[in-house]
Amino acid sequence: MSDGAVRVGAVDCGTNSIRLLVADVDPRTGELRDVLRRMEVVRLGLGVDRTGVIAAESMERTLRMTRAYAAQCRELGASRVRFVATSASRDARNAADFIDGVRAAFHEQWGADVLPEVVTGHEEASLSFRGATGGLASHGVPGPYLVVDLGGGSTEFVRGTSQVDAATSVDVGCVRMTERHLLSDPPSAAEIEAATADIDHAIDAAAGVVPFSGVGALVGLAGTVTTVTAHALGLPTYDPVRIHLSRLPVARVLTACTDLLHLSHAERAALPFMHEGRVDVIGAGALLWGRIVERVGEASGITEVVTSEHDILDGIALSAASPDAVPGPDS
Repeated sequence: MSDGAVRVGAVDCGTNSIRLLVADVDPRTGELRDVLRRMEVVRLGLGVDRTGVIAAESMERTLRMTRAYAAQCRELGASRVRFVATSASRDARNAADFIDGVRAAFHEQWGADVLPEVVTGHEEASLSFRGATGGLASHGVPGPYLVVDLGGGSTEFVRGTSQVDAATSVDVGCVRMTERHLLSDPPSAAEIEAATADIDHAIDAAAGVVPFSGVGALVGLAGTVTTVTAHALGLPTYDPVRIHLSRLPVARVLTACTDLLHLSHAERAALPFMHEGRVDVIGAGALLWGRIVERVGEASGITEVVTSEHDILDGIALSAASPDAVPGPDS
């Protein structure tokens, strides 16, 4: 670890997956170097849109992985940890049980309490923007940027260049749209039509807060977008190096989205880059991402789409290096 760097742990617990980043961060420059990155699909938000509660099985899967992540933070010497919980934890009536479980897991495995932060949609968007845009200018990607973080239960739209100018969160995501609409295998035309209407309504709301016109680059984040990009690139395996900061023509992205939407469950599962936890929700995610790309393209005239592997998780890690972050057991 370089002089002055702080080793931090960052956890992003969303509707579909829980991710861990242990990284060395230089607080002076904001430079971040990965020590460990991992992701597991736990489906914390499975059924929350319908029932209003986190299912017992989903809760246990997520807390089991939280204990494993806390132990890795201890083993790798993370001195500070920040745990951010997003859409499912905002929506569920039993969110307090989940928060207590996370606190207990870190107390047991890391040696100190970590209080999961159920962030607002605006804070979620700001963290995503900070993580995603750090290296864009140095790679020749012009601003202003429209960063879209497409999650399981919600999607964040953030616009800015060096800082956030406008941001909003809408309640459409790959899990939520699958559960509401895309129930057939493959989805029927009527299901796609209903989902598209729901998605377009949400995009209209987002565009009313975050202008799409005048955007220099559309930057997509999270598993749906990276999976669509892997498909568009024709990758023989999931390759984050190839995916990160790739710039693809709008038409090529839309073709990949349409293809994934209409494939059967078995055909998606056979794709070599497909994570097993995304097989049943990637169709809805691809439909959502395709509609966003189309709408932003129409409004701004962009001709390509940028995909970033750096997202809210990187933003959480950068924020964890600040002096007021949660201290570790040996601090």
